[in-house]
Formats: sequence, structure tokens, C-alpha cells
Amino acid sequence: MNYNANNEVLTVCEVEISYRPKVKACDRPSLISSADIYKFLMGSGVFDPSTIEYKEFFKIILLNNANRVLGVSHLFEGGINQTAVDIRHIMQPAILSNAVAMVICHNHPSGHLRPSIDDDRSTRQIIAACKIFNIALIDHLIVTSENYYSYADEGRLYY
Repeated sequence: MNYNANNEVLTVCEVEISYRPKVKACDRPSLISSADIYKFLMGSGVFDPSTIEYKEFFKIILLNNANRVLGVSHLFEGGINQTAVDIRHIMQPAILSNAVAMVICHNHPSGHLRPSIDDDRSTRQIIAACKIFNIALIDHLIVTSENYYSYADEGRLYY
């Protein structure tokens, strides 16, 4: 087998997130309650009203130590009633953006707010991953165009 002079086959591939904030920390939205989170998700275009009832989208909101938004990562798209969630892809932007906390959120195109068994399982796995990296999971919101379900409000985020 021939290798080039730079030994590129031995080079580890990496993902890069640049850290060049365009908005001062004091100008970023602060998310304290589930109502704040839902208002942010629906008012800032994180969830597009024209597709929220079309298919599932899974996103995370990355937060600093003052619960101010560092950014939103649009991670997964699914079908009509589910989307695959990969914990590694959730934790990666949280770690690389130096987030202290995060909110996970996804929509239910059906309009039903009740969490599925898969929603519960994913939430438990994400909580476990967050513990390892000392990142607080503030909430998991299931959203529709009209309302939301908050795991935190229901006392379902177990640490």
C-alpha cells in the first residue's frame, strides 16, 4: 500500500466549530422558564411554522452560565412521527461551544404533546451524557404550533 508523503491516512479527522460571537453576551436572550424557551423557539424562527406539522425536527439550544443563548444547533430531521437521535451528535456542539447548559427540543407534527417511550428513553440517555460532561440539561420541550410540553415543569428531569 502506498502512502503519500504527508501520511494523510494517519491524520485524525476533526469537526470544528468556530467561536466568533456576533452578538454581545448581554444582548443574547436569557431563557429561565419553559415559557421563555417556547417563546424563543417559536418567535425566533427556530421552528418554522410552515414545517412544524410536516415532520419531526430535533434541536438543541446551547446556553452559557447565565442561561443566555450561545446558539441553536439543528441536529436531526425525521419522518412524520419520529426522528433518530444520536447522543454523540448532541454532545459534540455542546462541548465545542463551551456550553454550560442546554435545552433539547423537538416537535410533534401530530399536535399531540404526550412524550413517547422513545422521547423518554432519549431524555434519560441525554441526561446521563450531560452528567459526564458536567453540562446541565435545563429542559426537554416537545412543541407544536399551539403549545408545548416541558419535562422540567412535569418534574421528569432526574439528576
